[in-house]
Amino acid sequence: MGFFDKIKKVISKREVSSENKEIEKIYDQGLKKTREEFVSKLSLLGIKYTKINDAYFEELEDLLISADIGINTVFKFMERLQKRVKNEKIEDVKMLNEIIIDELFIIYVNNESITTKINMAEEGPTIILLVGVNGVGKTTTIAKLAYKYKKLGKKTMMIAGDTFRAGAVEQLKIWANKTDSIFYGKDHIDPAGVIYDGLELAKKEKVDIVFIDTAGRLQNKVNLMKELEKINKVINRKIPNAPHETLLVIDASTGQNGILQAKAFQEITNITGIVLTKLDGTAKGGIVLAIKEEVDLPVKFIGLGEAMEDLQTFDIEEYIYGLFKDMIG
Repeated sequence: MGFFDKIKKVISKREVSSENKEIEKIYDQGLKKTREEFVSKLSLLGIKYTKINDAYFEELEDLLISADIGINTVFKFMERLQKRVKNEKIEDVKMLNEIIIDELFIIYVNNESITTKINMAEEGPTIILLVGVNGVGKTTTIAKLAYKYKKLGKKTMMIAGDTFRAGAVEQLKIWANKTDSIFYGKDHIDPAGVIYDGLELAKKEKVDIVFIDTAGRLQNKVNLMKELEKINKVINRKIPNAPHETLLVIDASTGQNGILQAKAFQEITNITGIVLTKLDGTAKGGIVLAIKEEVDLPVKFIGLGEAMEDLQTFDIEEYIYGLFKDMIG
């Protein structure tokens, strides 16, 4: 059974709990721009071409690139698709649409067991370090994550490791108050020192999850690398085997620039997962597939709106269904 058939079966048997309905609604609304842009054009291709030929494949390739799936990913995808069309002797464009959905799913999963779960500490606080360039939504992501885990009954804390950017410490403090999280931060001093003292407080207060904000000055990679190395050493000294997660926050609307950021951060620190923000504000939702293919990092959370509830744990089935729901009948 292909993914297309599998997801139809999953959707038809899905428990219509209020939580499932809410998650589906968030994905549905958050991927609206991409779906309208991408799927409507895909449907038009099916009307324009009654037979699969080279011209069809060329237009499909352009369409996938415009959805920001990424050139390398698109080339691999087209190669697989054309091979499958030839081997399975597919001529019907409607049948091909099902295979396109199948193959996009396969590209993301790639026969791997992909986990979006956060690696929680067995004892003591779980430390989650957030990195990313300025302006991608790191601070609001920390707030949304804190909100998410507060709802699960966790005691949360925020540490301001971005100590030199004007207003950064105060901004995080405001979010800590709004989410009823413990806060630690000081302006204009060494970030590693602030984090050391903050972790001391986290242990004393028996905090469950600590979110650490960091600077996003990627212009000078050497300085940022040294700073993150120092931060990681301090965290590990205070809490063995921490940080438990280092999440890279990327603004989905920056498209391929986001992939360049991911590659740059991979060079300077150990990234364990991606948070894609502002996916609702772009028609380039294909970035999810490009990131997995280009940097081989799992997308752990996606931002599908401005509300606190709109940061969702990434679910590849919900994502594919959110994109192609109009074609999965």
